Amino acid sequence: MIKKILHRLKHYVQSPRWFIGFIIAITLSGFTFLLNYWMAEIQPGNTWGITYGVIAAILMISLALYGVRRRTMKWGWGKSKTWLQFHLYGGMLFLVMMLMHSGFQEPVGILTWLLWFFSIWVAISGLLGVFIQKWIPKMLSSGLTIEVLYDRIPELIQDIRNKIEKLAAKSHPSVRDYYYDNLAATFAGPQMRLVYYIDITGGAHAHTKQFDYLRQLLPAKEKHKLNRLEEYYKAKLEIDAHYTLQKALRGWLYLHVPVSLLLIVLLILHLYTVLWY
Repeated sequence: MIKKILHRLKHYVQSPRWFIGFIIAITLSGFTFLLNYWMAEIQPGNTWGITYGVIAAILMISLALYGVRRRTMKWGWGKSKTWLQFHLYGGMLFLVMMLMHSGFQEPVGILTWLLWFFSIWVAISGLLGVFIQKWIPKMLSSGLTIEVLYDRIPELIQDIRNKIEKLAAKSHPSVRDYYYDNLAATFAGPQMRLVYYIDITGGAHAHTKQFDYLRQLLPAKEKHKLNRLEEYYKAKLEIDAHYTLQKALRGWLYLHVPVSLLLIVLLILHLYTVLWY
């Protein structure tokens, strides 16, 4: 029975055992909170609130070690998959403990309010990161024919532009005019387009209809040049798709990592004010 459940969960989560462990931890936390709430009011400064706060602080510090581990992989520190799973589920458990620490009430005071707000921010941005890191690679591999390294995109576009301009210069006037009037700006550099989040081809079929029209008007010896021009254009659209989606993968880090560092600083300030004031 347990093996069947684990097998089915593999279709939805990377590590079923970690997921089940997280569900058990959340269930026990919820049961404990309800029991505490029934026995006495939970406030950040009483025994119950302090206990949840200490657990949240320990989790937060442990989660910060994930970033340290990524930068010191040569030192060992265990398997990457184990650290990643702990970072994911530990982050959500941290948020639950933080909310339990405050009694699921909006805190009073600027520092505690900032801690509360940025804790939610970090947890949500972390889940967003998990989603896009699963979704975007699937999008890129399912609908595109080329693989592109993000850092090489400007170089690749410049190379294609040089080739296509040489081709256009030797082509029929109608092909050359079409390139400079309609396509030259496209090859000026990488372009972000929101349509790639919906249609990974960027509507390539609609963009290439004009090529079919021109192909009917050209003499036979010029058609192969137009075909090559179309291939370059489709390659540029795919590169732009990589640029758009890979930029989102990198941009997510700016939503998560700096705020996580800020949250650690706020946590230290919070502990300082609680222990010494």
